[in-house]
Amino acid sequence: MAAIALHRGKYRARIRRSGFPTISKSFTHKKDAVAWAALTEREIERGEYQSHNDCTRFTLADLLDRYQKDITPTKRSAEIELLRIGKIQRSWISTIKVGDLQPHHIAKYRDERLREIQGNAVARDLSLISDAINIAIKEWGYPLKRNPVQLVRKPPSNRNRNRRLEDGEAQSLFTAAAKSKNIWLIPIIEFAIETAMRRGEILGLRWADVYMEKRTLHLPITKNGESRTVPLSIRARQVLEGLPRDITGKVFPVTTVALRGLWDRACQRAEIEDLNFHDLRHEATSRFFEKGLNVIEVASITGHKDPRMLMRYTHLRAEDLAEKLG
Repeated sequence: MAAIALHRGKYRARIRRSGFPTISKSFTHKKDAVAWAALTEREIERGEYQSHNDCTRFTLADLLDRYQKDITPTKRSAEIELLRIGKIQRSWISTIKVGDLQPHHIAKYRDERLREIQGNAVARDLSLISDAINIAIKEWGYPLKRNPVQLVRKPPSNRNRNRRLEDGEAQSLFTAAAKSKNIWLIPIIEFAIETAMRRGEILGLRWADVYMEKRTLHLPITKNGESRTVPLSIRARQVLEGLPRDITGKVFPVTTVALRGLWDRACQRAEIEDLNFHDLRHEATSRFFEKGLNVIEVASITGHKDPRMLMRYTHLRAEDLAEKLG
């Protein structure tokens, strides 16, 4: 039963339920307080009550702010996720109260983003918002009835990229990178092409995990959650041997944000369009096959658990295959 008490000239109705936050509201007339309490208690029993304290007062931006403080730091992709959260918080959708967020808001945001970025990137944004809402419901006591993200269509997936360095692009890229004041850009690009390592793996590499005498390096944690040992080509080893040692112990002491800016400016100077840093992994994987390595050998280098996934990254040049056919 709700408690009704006269407080400073108004009737305050207070509802206490085990496992539920205390709810209270003040009224001028006692009958209004009694009616509100009865209605609210029925909504609680039916699981229909939404706390205006939690859901109306806090915006999506507020929710994401807590998420990036409590949840994001526990992820290996924390640095990238912080950038994604920042973009969402700068959008109009972040100003909507969490309790007012509806599927049509999510659909509008999805469609607007699809005009700017590809489907997979939009899907990651929606997945991030959805995860934040789910945690708010399950762990932070937000009594929301539903997760609106789960009620909208997912954006279409991208077609698999088969972008490789065209004739002359590699030289143009290195020439442009040489004009950068950052000494790490050229070795990072070359190392990516030689090893097929992901950006995060390269930037997270530490000297303690490099074994020059064995021509290998060890990645304790990778995207698929497993460790991996990567063999080093002669050129990859030469790149490492030419690097200065940074006090941090990292082989390439560059942040993800910094590398993104360096990469974009280098591509602009080289007048190269539609080339992502991740395309270097595609390029490297394709070169492994062109050197004669088989699927199992390539998978052991790249870390693909399912060899069939290599088809996304492997794009052999038709003219090279023609030469083999004779």
